[in-house]
Amino acid sequence: MKFSDIPGQKEIIGRLISSVRYERVSHAQLFTGPEGCGSLALALAYAQYVSCENRSQRDSCGICKSCVKYEKMIHPDLHFVFPVIRDKKPNEPVSDKYIEQWREIVKVSPYFSLTTWLDTIEAGNAQGLIFASEAAEILRKLSLKSFESDFKVMIIWLPEKMHQATANKLLKLIEEPPEKTLFLLVSEEPDKVVQTILSRCQLIKIPSFKNEDVSGYLLERFRIHKAKADDISMVSNGNIIRAIELCENEDSSLLNLERFKNLMRFAWKRDIISIVSWSEDIASIGREPQKSFLAFSLRIIRENLMLTLDQMKNRLVFMTGDEAGFSSKFHPFINQENICPLADELNLAHAHIEANGNAKIVFLDLALKITRLISR
Repeated sequence: MKFSDIPGQKEIIGRLISSVRYERVSHAQLFTGPEGCGSLALALAYAQYVSCENRSQRDSCGICKSCVKYEKMIHPDLHFVFPVIRDKKPNEPVSDKYIEQWREIVKVSPYFSLTTWLDTIEAGNAQGLIFASEAAEILRKLSLKSFESDFKVMIIWLPEKMHQATANKLLKLIEEPPEKTLFLLVSEEPDKVVQTILSRCQLIKIPSFKNEDVSGYLLERFRIHKAKADDISMVSNGNIIRAIELCENEDSSLLNLERFKNLMRFAWKRDIISIVSWSEDIASIGREPQKSFLAFSLRIIRENLMLTLDQMKNRLVFMTGDEAGFSSKFHPFINQENICPLADELNLAHAHIEANGNAKIVFLDLALKITRLISR
């Protein structure tokens, strides 16, 4: 991937290029920003630029032997680590087992979520993790001399999913890496990265995309009307992953909205039988979709609070047409008194699902608490 393939983020790109031109490439860097900021795309383009045989002052050439292999992600000095799932075999899995699926999804688009990746590898209820066995693979790969480029590059996507044992084994390697070794960690939640790893990385903070950059990307990729592209970019609020999902998976967003509407309707009616049925239904959809629903619910209550506070005029409300239609009548039930307790309960449910809690119990408990918090 070239820097020119990334819509926007020109300031960050300029800083990355300067670090190479002035030979100030830090051996361990952590690219971090909100979901959909393009951190993985920037890491890929940066790695390609570092290894390019004929780079310019603005970008990699895209045609040299190194760039061609980077575009296909088959360069022998480029390595990847990413969350995977445990299978039925006794040994813990490593990223190389899923490298073909990884290459395919990244070549289609480097803008995707963990949920999308886990769906690609058919994770089901399993949660993606970077297991302890990965550390031995990293040590083995980086102990070898580089094959073609000056740098060996290790891109670690979502290091916050790294097992503590993995982090402990990598600590010494990141602190004192082999010569010409470049670690690029790509994180959405740096506060969850093991502190000893975080403290040894140069932090590259990446902002959200500008709405006009997202709109331009959607126009080019999906060939949709400009009005629709502008509307989606406004709703996504700089999150290019969400913008793509809104274009590709309208059904998924509508399904989450329908689940949210049902939950709030049953909670307002104090319909316990329907609440129990609702919690059983959502408990059957898999952990990643469950977490996606909870994240969706958090966003919707935030937008409804903005409506209650009459912030539409200040352009602080970001919703699709269907969401806005529902919220026009629902928003009075979200106010300054119950917004924090509601957000706390949704975040707590998310944490319990992430910790493999019993989904039926988690969602029934959540629904009953929301019943008390939604005013009639």
